[in-house]
Amino acid sequence: MAELWYTLHVRTQFEKCVEAHLEAKGYEVFLPTCASLHRWSDRIKTVSSPLFPTYLFCRFDASSRFQILVTPGVHNIVSIGRTPVPVDPQEISSIRQVLASGLRTEPWPYLKTGETVSIKTGPLEGLTGCVIRQKSCARLIVSVTLLMLSFSVEIDRRWVTPLEADSSALTVTPVGQ
Repeated sequence: MAELWYTLHVRTQFEKCVEAHLEAKGYEVFLPTCASLHRWSDRIKTVSSPLFPTYLFCRFDASSRFQILVTPGVHNIVSIGRTPVPVDPQEISSIRQVLASGLRTEPWPYLKTGETVSIKTGPLEGLTGCVIRQKSCARLIVSVTLLMLSFSVEIDRRWVTPLEADSSALTVTPVGQ
């Protein structure tokens, strides 16, 4: 069986620890993170937080998943019944492209319906997703269907063009129009 990307549900705030353990075992792990400001009584600091708290992605052969499950901090592999469900490689690719762009990202509620658009220019060229309006900026919503989790990235409105309604690409919802 081929090695595919799977989603691991891990203990709260153990994402980086699990990532280190799995990489030490030789697995390819992807823990998407975003920068956020945290305020303490004496300072404000930018910290790197998981984009999808309590989840990370790992590439492995599902028929030999025991080494994954015995890793400290791993609760389980996201599955239907007892069968692990692989993540769509296009969704992993989309997340990587957004993070590589250097644009500001943040977790976002999962959106199921809306107007689907395609990014035609800029650092996110080739991605599809939903566009929303938040305050004075446009944001592209990128979703991981299996987890029903999303995140948003700030974009320039001139980068997008609408897609046809029957597209099976990532979804977006127009808000505040």
